[in-house]
Amino acid sequence: MKAAIIDHETVHPGARDTPAAGSGEILVRIRSAGINGADLLQRRGRYPAPPGSPADIPGLEFAGEVVECGLGATRFAPGDRVMGIVGGGGQAEFIAVHERVAMPVPAALDWAQAGAFPEIYCTAYDALFTQAQLQSGERVLINGGAGGVGTAAIQLAHLAGAFPVATVRNEKMAAHVARLGAVPVVAEAGSDAAAASGPFDVVLELVGAVNLNQSLRSLAHRGRICFIGVGAGPKCEFNALHLMAKRGRIHGSTLRSSPLEEKALLARELERHVLPHVDAGRLTVPVDRTFPLDEVHDAYEHFAAGGKFGKISLLI
Repeated sequence: MKAAIIDHETVHPGARDTPAAGSGEILVRIRSAGINGADLLQRRGRYPAPPGSPADIPGLEFAGEVVECGLGATRFAPGDRVMGIVGGGGQAEFIAVHERVAMPVPAALDWAQAGAFPEIYCTAYDALFTQAQLQSGERVLINGGAGGVGTAAIQLAHLAGAFPVATVRNEKMAAHVARLGAVPVVAEAGSDAAAASGPFDVVLELVGAVNLNQSLRSLAHRGRICFIGVGAGPKCEFNALHLMAKRGRIHGSTLRSSPLEEKALLARELERHVLPHVDAGRLTVPVDRTFPLDEVHDAYEHFAAGGKFGKISLLI
């Protein structure tokens, strides 16, 4: 099969053996796969794939058609459109995944959107509701609102009756996040610009530790800070007294290395609470640009250059 291959900190099209569906698994002919920040880190050798995932084929999400069902796999049938998150290997023509991590693709999504959906919506939903327990009426600051997870988090928070404020570095992105339902704040990393819109019950950190001190100062009583992105750096020095005074909480997560059971539970949560809103047109997947798999190198360079709104999808 054709696949995106990581080789000496570059990504290029190559060939690998086609996997087979094992017990409880489905074999999927992938039609699209989103590119995420974790893929860029893996390309640079800073985020290796977890055990059981291909070491040199990136891709944390996929969308495609079931072509084969392994022994005991009964949730889907050949021809069904499915999507899901994986530890790696999503940027290839085929992937074998356990049926429990797969979700049906809503009719409202085309392939480019479907391949860009799983990682951002699973990550945002898990961070906002499972971890931070965001409630209707609360204020949430989303640091990094123009990226894929940011766009999903804005829409989910708005739909839940919360009040999202989103920071963007590029002033041109302010109107885009406003249309999704957030109050935009143009701010560089580490800026206090969003503080005037606080205090915040939840801070979703997609940029890095450079924002921690500003977030602590703008945190509401019993506020929660959730780290799920550190592209601007993972380290900082902070005053623990600020956290103690707010009786606040800081936590973080990555989904990539989570066990099958957790990924399966999250998939069921999205099927119940998110996918119906996608089909109803209340949630969308902004796609900045698509690339064919043969141009995967250019796709990664476009992602790394920044300045995009939403996701980049590989069409496979």
